[in-house]
Amino acid sequence: MASELTQKLIGLCHDLGREERGMAILGEGNASTRVDEETFLVKASGHCLGTLGEPGLTLCRFATLLPLLEGTWADEDVERLLLESRVDKNAAKPSVEGLFHAYLLSLPGVSFVGHVHAIAVNQILCSPRAEDYATKRTFPDEIVCCGTESVLVPYTDPGVHLARAIAAGVKEYMERHGEAPRIILLQNHGIIGLGGSPAGVMASLMMAEKAAKIFVGAAALGGPVFLTPENVARISGRSDEHYRRKVLKL
Repeated sequence: MASELTQKLIGLCHDLGREERGMAILGEGNASTRVDEETFLVKASGHCLGTLGEPGLTLCRFATLLPLLEGTWADEDVERLLLESRVDKNAAKPSVEGLFHAYLLSLPGVSFVGHVHAIAVNQILCSPRAEDYATKRTFPDEIVCCGTESVLVPYTDPGVHLARAIAAGVKEYMERHGEAPRIILLQNHGIIGLGGSPAGVMASLMMAEKAAKIFVGAAALGGPVFLTPENVARISGRSDEHYRRKVLKL
């Protein structure tokens, strides 16, 4: 099982890192998958998504990292626990964002997580229109793949503070919707896709990037013109759209 998951995660990383998609360059972005109740695989710090091999993945323990979501920790404590979380002490250092991956992979229905710095999405997240993009929808397939809204996290220092801000935003979302979000938007930073499969993560992230391009183009023409809350609820509740989500492995 671990070997199969490793290959699936490498495939997801390569898809996220494809140059023509404009989602990640150099060492940008990261991805992860839950292996079992105790461990998860996450991209190691400094490795490139598009060319990632097995040495660029690190198996980590949830129990070592999740306590960082509470209490007060110095930077050196975080560094130490990141290294201590490794199952193999000779493995590469996990990404500092491994903490939010640990949290997100503990959510029901989430088996894979992908985080990138997609260009069109970041055009909006670095603008005053980020909240509109997060909370409103412009076309039906955006609702199907990205949900009725996304979690928007204000800019926060990467590491413990960002992981806590993400956890707070996701908990508030789940209280209102009763399920985990598909998309989390990090202001002035990037985007996170959550799913039960690599295909689900890719579908959400690629549709979010398409929606961002449409948003930016429509804004140049005086828009966007958003779907009404009634439109969004209707699309989200349709049985045929639920079937499409199942086929797309969302």
